[in-house]
Amino acid sequence: MCGVCNARLSRRGLLAGLTAVSLAGCSENAATGRRQLVVVSDSQLAEMADASWAQIVAQTPAVRDPEVQARLARIGRPLALAANRPDLTWSFTVLESPELNAFVLPNGRVGFFRGLLDLARSDDEVGSVLGHEIGHILARHPAERFSHQLAAQAGVTLAQMVVSSGENAEFADEVGVALGLGTQFGVILPYARHHELEADRVGVDLMRKAGMDPAAAVTFWERMARAARSQDRPPEVLSTHPADGRRIEELKAAVANG
Repeated sequence: MCGVCNARLSRRGLLAGLTAVSLAGCSENAATGRRQLVVVSDSQLAEMADASWAQIVAQTPAVRDPEVQARLARIGRPLALAANRPDLTWSFTVLESPELNAFVLPNGRVGFFRGLLDLARSDDEVGSVLGHEIGHILARHPAERFSHQLAAQAGVTLAQMVVSSGENAEFADEVGVALGLGTQFGVILPYARHHELEADRVGVDLMRKAGMDPAAAVTFWERMARAARSQDRPPEVLSTHPADGRRIEELKAAVANG
C-alpha cells in the first residue's frame, strides 16, 4: 500500500513538474510571432555547439581557398547585420564536401558544403540559404527542438510509471516504445518540417533587409528540387523536411507577400 501511494505521489509530482516547466518555458518569439516551448537558454546551447563545431571540422575540413571563404563571408555579412543579434559572433565557413547541404549551430557558426555553393548560380541564391540558416537561430528552433525532446522523454517516462504501477506492469516497456514512436511521428517530425518552412519565411525577410532579391530563394530551391529527384527520399510524413513542391509554393507566397 505504501509503495503504491509513493508511486502516485511521484506521478503527481512529475506531472506537476512537467506542467510548471511547460508554463514557465512558453514565450513569444519576435521573429515568428508565435509562442513556443523553450526550457533551455541560447547560451547553454551555444556552449554545447562549440564542441560540436570542433568535431565537424575535424571530419569535414574547411575549404583551403581563401577566395571561396571570403565570398561566403561577404554574402553572409549583411544578413548577419540584418539579424540584429549582437550577442552572437556569426561566422560562415565553406566545408570541403560535395553534399548539397548547409547547417547552423546555436553559437552562430554556419557550415556551407562546397557542393551546395557550386549549385548556386548567384550571390543572392547563396544568400537565400544563409538567410534560412540564420532564420533557424532567430526563430530559436534549436532550443525549441531540444525542449520538445526533453518534454517528450518526460512524457514517456510518466506513462511508463503509470503503467508499471498497475495491473499491466509487464507492458511498460512496450508502452514506452509505442509512445516514443507516436511522439516522433506526431510531434517531433511535424515540428521539424514546420521549422524548415518557418526558417524559409524568416530568411526571405532577412534577404529583404539585407538588400538582396528574395526571389532568388525560389529559383534556388527549384534547382535543389531538380537535383534531388535522382535521390531516394522518404515521404514527407517520415521526413524532417517538407516536400519540395510544398516548400517552393510557400516560398513563392513569402516572396509575393513582402
